[in-house]
Amino acid sequence: MSQSASQTEAHLLVSPDDYLRLECEAVEKHEYYYGEVRAMVGASYAHNRICANLTVELGGQLRGKSCAVVGSDQRLQILNGSAYVYPDVTVVCGPPSFNETRKPETLLNPTLLVEVLSESTADKDRSEKFMLYRQIPSLQQYLMRDSQTQLAELYTRQPNGYWLFMETRDLAAVLDLSSVGAQVPLAEVYAGVNL
Repeated sequence: MSQSASQTEAHLLVSPDDYLRLECEAVEKHEYYYGEVRAMVGASYAHNRICANLTVELGGQLRGKSCAVVGSDQRLQILNGSAYVYPDVTVVCGPPSFNETRKPETLLNPTLLVEVLSESTADKDRSEKFMLYRQIPSLQQYLMRDSQTQLAELYTRQPNGYWLFMETRDLAAVLDLSSVGAQVPLAEVYAGVNL
């Protein structure tokens, strides 16, 4: 008698501890979703330029303040360890909190997360990742930037716990990243990006 699909799938699932042990030894980065390990692929020039522009813009505005910007090599833990991800840009305000049992350092308390959308990641960034990100108590804003068109989608947590959505394609728009005390012109983020 053959194994059922669920029995076969169960053999492919990895524990959080095994994932973290393997990730410490890996040459490439992998994300972890409820037992499934997913390899991360390289990004386009436009994607990398948008990340760099945003990091420079935020870094300049936050210099000397209590918030710090880190890039896509910073791993983030979702609550109980059901998922580990590498956002494109992370801002943490106040002292960073790490899960010290999860080496290398795994951040627990982001204030602002940014994903740059591509054709292959847009659906997951808008649905699966945002569903995970909403579980992080410290997270106040989630910003998505499109790498194929000039588009910004910003979610801001409200005092009642609801998320307020704002979208713009206007290059003259200035994004209010109030969670970290920054104002980011859309044109600056897309500077030098040929779409």
